[in-house]
Parts: sequence; structure tokens; C-alpha cells
Amino acid sequence: MRGKRLFIAVFLLPPLLLYGVFVVSPYAQAFGISATDWRGLSPEYEFVGLDNVRRLADDELFWNALGHNVLLLVLLPVATILLGLFLASMISVGGRRDRAGVHGVRGAGLYRIVYFFPQVLSVAVIGVLWGQIYAPNSGLLNGALRAVGLDALARPWLGDPRFSFWCVALILLWSNAGFYVVLFGAAMQSIPRDIYEAALLDGANRATTLFRVTVPLLWDTIQVAWVYLAVIAIDAFAVVQIVTDGGPGFSSDVVGLRLYKTAFTDAQFGYAATMGVAMFFLTLSVAALFLRVTRRERVEM
Repeated sequence: MRGKRLFIAVFLLPPLLLYGVFVVSPYAQAFGISATDWRGLSPEYEFVGLDNVRRLADDELFWNALGHNVLLLVLLPVATILLGLFLASMISVGGRRDRAGVHGVRGAGLYRIVYFFPQVLSVAVIGVLWGQIYAPNSGLLNGALRAVGLDALARPWLGDPRFSFWCVALILLWSNAGFYVVLFGAAMQSIPRDIYEAALLDGANRATTLFRVTVPLLWDTIQVAWVYLAVIAIDAFAVVQIVTDGGPGFSSDVVGLRLYKTAFTDAQFGYAATMGVAMFFLTLSVAALFLRVTRRERVEM
């Protein structure tokens, strides 16, 4: 028994040590820095206690950015999961029923590759690509509108405060939906086709089958997807920074970008760390809340 414990310790201690140094330690340091006025460029700083927290409570730019994150938190998981489930269902069991039973559409493998394609692109490439699509003069979107005679709808999408945030939200939906199409499609492969055939024989249509059969059987996968998408919605830093940089007029700003600019543009690392601590608790709370709200009994097949 002693030899077994030693064997386990030898394999566990190195990764735990690395995790503590590179993950736990930075978190602990952030909590300490958040209680100072450190500017990041000198070893000198003063302890200010909760002054940064009080300043954060009165920071209109922070609350504006947080409002955008909350809006993404409400919309992005719902839209992405619904779209992913619909497309995965069409690919996996959307084909016509014949003597062989219920099956997917022809070319399902090709559809999965096409939907998954955004996942092989880096965030930088996605940002630059969509920046060109939204370009006011040479962009694909305005060009398509002009080509079909809808010149009046063409506009500087990223330069208009009314549309910049929604343009970013569309990019996040496009870049994440394909992964969940493949994820849900793979999970659907484990569902016996007999269940779908029985539902169709009972008169269930495609929508009823999706929400009454597929969703309950994939609930564990959907629950995990919901938490991952919630974390993406709370972050959203990279896409926003590349595409709009929070503009125009902070209309597409998010907390991750506000934290970055506070630290590296304004040189207020202590205050930026306070934002990071606030987002840490927000992310933790949202994940725990989602897991609690979406918890339900497992449906056995």
C-alpha cells in the first residue's frame, strides 16, 4: 500500500505543482494587487484596501461594458445551442425515412466539415475576416446589398453605434456554432434510431422529436455547452478588440477589453486587477448558477 501511494504521489505532485505555480499563484497575486494602487511599471505601490472596489461601483464605463457582457450571456448560449441542435438534428436524423429507417441527410460528413471550419481559424483571422466583410465600401455585406438593389440598407456597420455590438454578437455566434453542431451530432450518434422511428410512427413531427426526444437525451451535453458558452460570453475580449476595439463610443465595449485598456493603456494595474477579481466571482457564480438551474434527472436510453 505504501508503494502504491508513493507511485501515485510521484505522478501527481509535478502536475499539481505546475498548476499551483502557473494557475493558482497568479489568481492569488491578482487578489493582492487589487487592494493596491500599483501602476505596473515600478515596484512601489500603496495598499488602498477597498478603494478600488468603491471606485469600480461608480465606474460608468465598467458598468456599460458589463451590460454588454450580460446581454451576450443571455443571447449567445441560447442562440448557439438552438442553432447547433437544429443543424445537428438535420444532419444526423433529418433525412427522409425509408425502409432502412431514420437516417441523416446525404453528405452529412461534408456538412460537418463546413460547419466546423471556423474552429480551425484563429481568433485573429476571424476578426480580420469579418472586419473586411463589414467594411463600408469594399465589404462583402454592403457589396451584396448593392448587388441586389438594396443600396439604402448599406451602411458602415462597425462605425454605427446602433449596430456595432450586434455585429460582434453575430461573429461570436458564427465562430462557435459549428463546434456545437459537431458536438451535438456526435452525441446523437449514440441515440438508438428506434427511438426516432417510434416517435415518427406516433405522429411526432421534426420539431416535436427535437424537443421531446433529442433534447432530454442530450441534456448532459447541453448543460456543459451552456457553461462553456457562458464563459465565452463573459470574456469576448479577443473578437471585440480586433474588430471594433470597443467602439464607436464604447458601444461594443466588454469587461475584458476595459480591463486590458485600464492596465496597459492607463497603467492602472491595481484597478484592473479589481476588475479581474470581480469577473472571477461573476464567472464562478454564473457557472454554478447554470449548473444548478439546468440540473435534472438523467434520462436513460
